[in-house]
Amino acid sequence: MSDATANAAATATGSEPGEAQFGDYVALMKPRVMSLVVFTALVGLLVAPGGVPPMIGFTAILFIALGAGASGALNMWFDADIDAVMQRTARRPVPAGKVQAGEALSLGLWMSAISVTMLGLATNWFAAGLLAFTIFFYAVIYTIWLKRLTPQNIVIGGAAGAFPPMIGWAVVTGGVSLESLLMFGLIFMWTPPHFWALALFMKSDYHKAKVPMLTVTHGRAETRRQIFFYTLPLLPVAIGAAFTSIGGPVYLAVALVLNLLFLKGAWAIWRREETAAEADGYAVEKRFFRFSLYYLFLHFGALLVEAALRPYGLGGW
Repeated sequence: MSDATANAAATATGSEPGEAQFGDYVALMKPRVMSLVVFTALVGLLVAPGGVPPMIGFTAILFIALGAGASGALNMWFDADIDAVMQRTARRPVPAGKVQAGEALSLGLWMSAISVTMLGLATNWFAAGLLAFTIFFYAVIYTIWLKRLTPQNIVIGGAAGAFPPMIGWAVVTGGVSLESLLMFGLIFMWTPPHFWALALFMKSDYHKAKVPMLTVTHGRAETRRQIFFYTLPLLPVAIGAAFTSIGGPVYLAVALVLNLLFLKGAWAIWRREETAAEADGYAVEKRFFRFSLYYLFLHFGALLVEAALRPYGLGGW
């Protein structure tokens, strides 16, 4: 994405290019996405066996967060043209003309190099390699390749958001285990229903941007069906973590309730008529989307509770 294209995008949105403020550079790193990355990586680190000294743990999370910010900056560099025509993203720093595309690219590349190198030096190179692969996957495999190519973009690309707990686990253990794979699988299988619910009430944005989201290529009815059928394999992955070393009765109880509600919501979306959805402003779909955020947070929160109880002989089985 060239600076000229970014400036043209800013003109198209009615924004005048101006001097960037500190907040614009923060926004470039997608702080809401970064917060999810930090939280799930922190859980992966804290539930891993053995643990690390607090300063090492803090340093690891800091550089994982920096890597997430690098991914966000690279994504905004490349996607400035489509961000400019989507209502949800038009005011992002690059399409709004606050940050030049070249600046976003440079910042993203520098933060990538610093975060990976420093994580490797502070912890281990396996964790650093996972972080490097995550940045590459999000910036290249998802943003540059899949996003504009296939309606399966969010299915495959969702892996980028699923790696952080594996990185946190690897910081402590230096490797991968069933537990870290299940945490990965929970986010990976959650991502399609979560984003397709958003796409149901944001279809016009993706259509204008010519992004082949499932709602655009196959219609809302098929998207509703896919939300339900992707929810089915999510359930055993989410509940299965209860029976590993990081699970226990607290997590099991939380997972059973959350997954029952998630399945009920996915079923309601599948069986819902489009005319009814339009009439009430997609209220059911919006509720499901919001609940999906709590769904993921509470699963990982329950894992933290189990880890906190375990030293007192109360967590786990």
